[in-house]
Amino acid sequence: MRIRRALALSAALTVLAVGIPAATAFSEDGAEDCKNVTNGGSQSDPQCFWMADPGEALKIVRFWAENDGAKLKEATEYPIGWIDCTTEQCSAEGEGDGQAHGDGDPAPEGYQDDNTPPACQTAGETCSVTPEEIAAAARTAAGQAIAAAAASKMRVWVDTELLDDYKAGTATFAAAVRKVGALAAQPGVVGIRFTSQLGYNGQVKTPEEMSAFVTAAATALHQVAPGKKLGVHTVIPAFGCGADDSCSTAMTKKYPLLTPEHIEPLLTSGSVDQLALDAGLLQTAYASWKITPQQAQHNQWSKVKSLAWDTLAQIAAEDAGLAGKDASPLTTEQAAAAAEDRIATPLKDGAATVNLWTRWQDTSGATYRVMGAGLASTPAWEQLAKLEPLQRRLSTMYSPASPEVGIAQDVKKLSEVFSQVYVTD
Repeated sequence: MRIRRALALSAALTVLAVGIPAATAFSEDGAEDCKNVTNGGSQSDPQCFWMADPGEALKIVRFWAENDGAKLKEATEYPIGWIDCTTEQCSAEGEGDGQAHGDGDPAPEGYQDDNTPPACQTAGETCSVTPEEIAAAARTAAGQAIAAAAASKMRVWVDTELLDDYKAGTATFAAAVRKVGALAAQPGVVGIRFTSQLGYNGQVKTPEEMSAFVTAAATALHQVAPGKKLGVHTVIPAFGCGADDSCSTAMTKKYPLLTPEHIEPLLTSGSVDQLALDAGLLQTAYASWKITPQQAQHNQWSKVKSLAWDTLAQIAAEDAGLAGKDASPLTTEQAAAAAEDRIATPLKDGAATVNLWTRWQDTSGATYRVMGAGLASTPAWEQLAKLEPLQRRLSTMYSPASPEVGIAQDVKKLSEVFSQVYVTD
């Protein structure tokens, strides 16, 4: 059955306080569009693939049904090639002892487990954190925030920056990875975002340096935190240009590391499970080419879909535009429009999730919030609270080092809107 992603969005938009035009919640699905089917390993890992598009499926049905199903009647069982060792003598050549074994049976005679630990990147290091390290991490502010989020049924990512530690040397990097691993071992943690603004902030200079860092970080984290998803945050400026070649050329020249050719290998290598694309440039960077923010955003997600990046990793949108200095200044009508532009539209166009920044401090110490001081409600927050059908696709950042009221109170409030939180270590 073909399920349209727009159906869920339509249900969400009908609950907004002011009317968002219903037509904007729907779009014509492409022949290969099946993104409303969430069949990943968890709610935070939607994946989707057509084995055959609807047209091809119809041809298949007709092929087997013609002539009163003659071909189907003639078909025979496909030879799988299984060997039942309970009824046949299995060869002792190759792996195993030639005998059938079930779960719980004793190990074959002569089997030895030497308990050799996996090879680590640094000699003398262990590849897993100790119970003592995990317990110590639980007592930190980040550990308390993770516990509060888990208690509120939120999925949790550890948000950290390993690039500085990587550049500082092997020992510093190894210590930072172990610290992150101890936090990732807390109940409720599903993933680790190990770098932000990758390739944008000047910390890496070449594609080779960027690739080497991501590979090293992913390898180390897979060892110390097996089973956790890994994410990075960046932006692909040329994506917003659409078909404007002059725009694409200018963006590629200005941001030479942030091209599909340099980012895609990070996805295909297995180093990155989630890629968050920042929306900051979409608002102003394309005005010279008469590309509106809405067009730039649509261009970005169209490019993501055309490259099929959503089959390589979870591609998320990241946006800070609902917050304002001290509190969001948006009126009820403005908040409704912002919810459409910054949440509903990215999800409709292909983003798996939307990560909204709800509170942060700039270098001058000014605080930017969606809510007011002390978790006070604002029209922007009230608008987010009405998006209940979309909340499984919404996440936010939280820094327990500077709580608004208190860690438990802050996280509890965030859980009213968001199903996932990135806790900064």
